[in-house]
This record gives sequence, C-alpha cells and structure tokens, in this order.
Amino acid sequence: MCTVSFVYANDSFLLTSNRDEKITRPLAIEPKVYQLENKKIIYPKDAKAGGTWFVIDEFGNAIILLNGGKTKHIPKEKYRMSRGIVVLDLIASNSIISNWKTIDLTDIEPFTLVVLDNKQPFQLQWSGEEKSTDELEINQTYIWSSSTLYAPEIQQQRADWFAQYMNENKEISAEKMKFFHKNTEPKDSKNGLIINRDNLLKTLSVTQAIISGNSVFVNHSDLIQDKEYAITF
Repeated sequence: MCTVSFVYANDSFLLTSNRDEKITRPLAIEPKVYQLENKKIIYPKDAKAGGTWFVIDEFGNAIILLNGGKTKHIPKEKYRMSRGIVVLDLIASNSIISNWKTIDLTDIEPFTLVVLDNKQPFQLQWSGEEKSTDELEINQTYIWSSSTLYAPEIQQQRADWFAQYMNENKEISAEKMKFFHKNTEPKDSKNGLIINRDNLLKTLSVTQAIISGNSVFVNHSDLIQDKEYAITF
C-alpha cells in the first residue's frame, strides 16, 4: 500500500505492491477467494480493519491502495471508515469508475488508488476534500510511493530507480517486477523498496497480480513470516 508499480508487458498487466506498515499492526490474512455481491474477488485481508490494500476480481478489474493523496496530510485521531473498506466497496460494483464518481468519502482519510477498470488504468485520489480522476496510458510504466512515508524528493529518487531498471531490462516479466520490488537499494533501509525504520515500520509483504486475457493470477510474499502464496480463479 506504499509502493505500487504498473507495467503492461507481453500482453499482460503487471500490478505489484509493497505494503509498509507498523510492526505492531496485526498480521494480515493471506490472499483468498471471496464472494462479493455477484462476483468472486481475491485479496489479502487487513486483520485489524477487515479491509484490504490490494483486490482483484474474476474479470481482471483491480484496485491497489496507497495511503495519502498527492501531498502529505496531518491525520485526525479518528475517521468514519477505513480506506481498505472503501476499496472493497468500490470493487463490489460493475464499474469502479462509475462507483467512484458517486461514493461518499466524507470523513475518510486521504488516499490514492491505482485502478484497472475494464482493462483501462486510472489513478484516483482523495485529498480529504475532493476527488481527482486521471486516466493513464496502457503503454507507459508507472510507479507510486506513498506521500505519507516518502517526501517528494524521495518519491522522485524512487521513480529514477524504476526508470533505470526499466531501461536496463527491455524484456520485462512478472518475475523481474517482483525482483525490482524486493531487491532495489537493499542497503537503504529507510527509503529503499524494502524498508525497516528502526524496527518500528517495515515492508511487510509484496503482492502482485498478473492479468492476461481472462486469466488472473496473484502471488503474495509475506516477508515477516517468510511465506509465499499463489492463488488464481
């Protein structure tokens, strides 16, 4: 939920996400298939709030959450609803973007969503006061770093690492994207892709969705328990 990349390669959408979180937060439940409304979805569940930061449905629609909007905000003590629950509310509909336009986000903490809706990628943001909707280009590559954890100059530095990696690897695969998310700047425990800030805040997991035609595959690395999960519809 704090580092996300989007790549379209070899006729496949590759969505990869690193979750940075306080180690005091309860361990997440590994990705499973759930029935939601009239469709099946896969997501790892946040054991504390019951929501998720990464969800994909059987039709290849996906939502990945990053904490914070465009700029860092001062959090309130309490909000009406977890952002992870908002993610599930959005994926439940037949159209994520249509649902986004009408959903009430009053008293919800700011966030950014990377969305794949009917094979079209979007960036959706909630500032705490207003929504924004940006349609992305399928043939471009993107990386996001949470504004709550990474200052603008660090976000740019991570974007530079991403650009360099993509330039050095002309033939991109799911395995190479997972490698990037797990192994970039390993000595930089504060701002590398896998962080450990004083054993208080760590990258807990890396989750990836591979969407190719009607095929949906999710792999999940639990970095705390050193376990690997693979699941598909």
